[in-house]
Amino acid sequence: MSETNKRQQAIALKYQSEIQDAPKVIAKGKGLTAENIIEVAKEKNIPIQEDHNLVELLSQLEINETIPEELYEAVAEVFAFIYRLDRNIAN
Repeated sequence: MSETNKRQQAIALKYQSEIQDAPKVIAKGKGLTAENIIEVAKEKNIPIQEDHNLVELLSQLEINETIPEELYEAVAEVFAFIYRLDRNIAN
């Protein structure tokens, strides 16, 4: 499949450590839906990280489903990325 035939995908995660054991999927989609998810994230200054492999794995989950333990490490890397971005912006 050529690069132009691949549909863009997006997954939005939410994690509130004080009330959740693990992050959960709050939005997901392909094509136009993915573009809308990304646009909303940009408008709200929500950090975006591109990781095709992680998106492929997370896309198998349903909305409001908590991520499985097998993905904790990969998702922790995303949250570490966001934490570093937040620290850089604060300084």
